[in-house]
Amino acid sequence: MTVAHNLVDPDTIRARFCAALSAMYRREVPLYADLLTLVDAVNARTGHADADEPERHGAIRVGTAAELAMMARAFAVLGMEPVGYYDLAPAGVPVHSTAFRPVTDAALAANPFRVFCSLLRLDLIADAALREEVAAILARRQIFRPEAIALITRAEAQGGLDDADADAFVAALLETFRWHAEATVDSATYRRLSDAHRLIADIVAFKGPHINHLTPRTHDIDAAQAAMEAAGIDAKAMIEGPPARTVPVLLRQTSFRALTEPVRFTDQTGDEQGRHTARFGEIEQRGAALTRKGRALYDALLAQALDGDRGVPYAQRLASAFAAFPDDLATLVEQGLIHVRRRGDAIEPIVYEDFLPVSAAGIFQSNLAGEARHDYAGASSQAEFEAALGRAVRDPFALYAAIEAESMGTHAPA
Repeated sequence: MTVAHNLVDPDTIRARFCAALSAMYRREVPLYADLLTLVDAVNARTGHADADEPERHGAIRVGTAAELAMMARAFAVLGMEPVGYYDLAPAGVPVHSTAFRPVTDAALAANPFRVFCSLLRLDLIADAALREEVAAILARRQIFRPEAIALITRAEAQGGLDDADADAFVAALLETFRWHAEATVDSATYRRLSDAHRLIADIVAFKGPHINHLTPRTHDIDAAQAAMEAAGIDAKAMIEGPPARTVPVLLRQTSFRALTEPVRFTDQTGDEQGRHTARFGEIEQRGAALTRKGRALYDALLAQALDGDRGVPYAQRLASAFAAFPDDLATLVEQGLIHVRRRGDAIEPIVYEDFLPVSAAGIFQSNLAGEARHDYAGASSQAEFEAALGRAVRDPFALYAAIEAESMGTHAPA
């Protein structure tokens, strides 16, 4: 490998890309700009004046192994690695996913931007003819600009990019995430795709994997949810994730519902337009990362809430189930349920940087007019996903353990 001089740190390139993506999405989806203003106000009221912190994540959906592999190479230039495997098929969504994100404590502190990236599972399209048609449509497109591919190759060869190339790369990569109102299929094909699953239509019928949402971080998601409703924003009915707690854990999310936007199919002329629903705005509140023991307890209590008496509201079932999950820092640490770091003489929770498959599916479904398919029989296929990706995904539990061990001056367990 040739190592060039004056290379820009990947954290800096990631920050530039995050800022550029946010600015583009605000222009494309003005309601997202309103959401940022709302979240800033909530954060300020909770004593967090650093409302412009870059604690955002985005989400995209790709259609082929080749697209996923190139996406992994692109994110590597930004210092982001694939962490975790998420199979959403059991929740009726025909994709499996990973989260591209920084993995070291220093990189996360510099800029924690992350992207939840989903790959379409062709094997879950039951109609063989449609499955072949989808594969053919996807094979015809190239979602990356030639200059983006060239700069990825250059970064790999020389160990990074200089300042000018870094800016050029951000601009070129941004085009992959841009919204295109012109579909690549005719209206009849779009209907067939949508009838199979609306997410399939969103992935297949356009020039590329437009960013489907961005997510600012709030420090009080219940207040943010109430503020959305008070502002007349069409918010989803329920916050996804664990119930409100004194010591927040994992991830809580809510969103405004996806917008229905005008698109033009290839068979439309003049003033003819179709409609497509995909893009929305989300809010997240991140809590403590759980240990394997803590996650096992969380999953068991969540299953208890999901499988409980359907005559009792879900929020009530959730709160009742999670009464068994300790909610004070000392007990959580004593029982080994959360990962913590030492800062001086104090112990503090390590922030959860990943996602929850049930919550992700809930967000997806709420923005697909409640559509859910419960007939996907395909088994989880992490090996297939990693083969498409071109590498194994990182184990999130190992990453949190390493951060904890480093802060404590010890070694993480193997």
